[in-house]
Amino acid sequence: MDKKIRVGIVGYGNLGKGVELALKENKDFVLKGIFTRRDPSLLDTDSKVIPFSKVLDYKDEIDVMFLCGGSANDLPQQCPILASCFNTIDAYDNHNKIPDYFNMVDNIAKDSNKVSLISIGWDPGLFSLNRLLSQAIFPNGRSYTFWGEGVSQGHSEAIRKIKGVKYAIQYTIPLEEAMEKARSGNNPQLTSREKHKRVCYVVPLDFNDTNRIEEEIKTMPDYFAEYDTTVHFITEEEFLKNHSKMPHGGFVISTDINENNHKQRIEFSLSLENNPEFTAAVLVAFARGVYRMSLEGKKGAFSIFDIPLSYISPKSNEELRKELL
Repeated sequence: MDKKIRVGIVGYGNLGKGVELALKENKDFVLKGIFTRRDPSLLDTDSKVIPFSKVLDYKDEIDVMFLCGGSANDLPQQCPILASCFNTIDAYDNHNKIPDYFNMVDNIAKDSNKVSLISIGWDPGLFSLNRLLSQAIFPNGRSYTFWGEGVSQGHSEAIRKIKGVKYAIQYTIPLEEAMEKARSGNNPQLTSREKHKRVCYVVPLDFNDTNRIEEEIKTMPDYFAEYDTTVHFITEEEFLKNHSKMPHGGFVISTDINENNHKQRIEFSLSLENNPEFTAAVLVAFARGVYRMSLEGKKGAFSIFDIPLSYISPKSNEELRKELL
């Protein structure tokens, strides 16, 4: 591309900080500003910081806007506003509500002639691509997704939104017995509860309020209700000492037994020392796709399935064929 892609970041939590970091490693982007609802003077960054209330003033200065808020509350509120004026990309990760979220964003982006790429990261995102690829190759096979062991940003954010919670983190732990069953190639039926457990560490504002907080966590639909969930209440000191890192990872295991009774397996895995920084790196790569599709006059909402992989690389098609094919 001849010109740099002008971008903005909405939200400066872990994901927003990760996007800022990733942009420094991708020289075809220029960061025009970080938009925040907090006092701009409180953000520890050398980038330009702008109050969120002024975001629409920049609609002609930004090619792609990174939406880095949480899926539980921020994105459903912010994306409709921003998709009416900007090309956007986000990491919306509430799997069960993605179809409704997509339809809402699609209507707005089509009306505004903008491109909105939703649910980009590693799951949903890269794992979604791997599931599609495997199921196309193994039409009668089965795919199994295992997350962890690691920190889920979306689930941790959902806990932090509960009244009375000061700090919280959630670890997703795959069950080894279930993974071995998946790898066996016998195509077992495995429920969510049989594949994972969820372990939460919470610092409450009031330790007398723990029963209510635990009940809200364990009954939260789409996040915890379908899993065996353990909640530990700890002090702020213990939290900051032992739960400040954000590792994660996971596996997509796809198996098949063909007509010749031959077992086949495709396995894709990730091991991440910092979950939000990796998710941010995926967002930055796919922002190129948003920009290129906007130049083609595309409009509406799109998912990772709609982006040609060549669109996410800074290299030309000629370079890709020579170096990677």
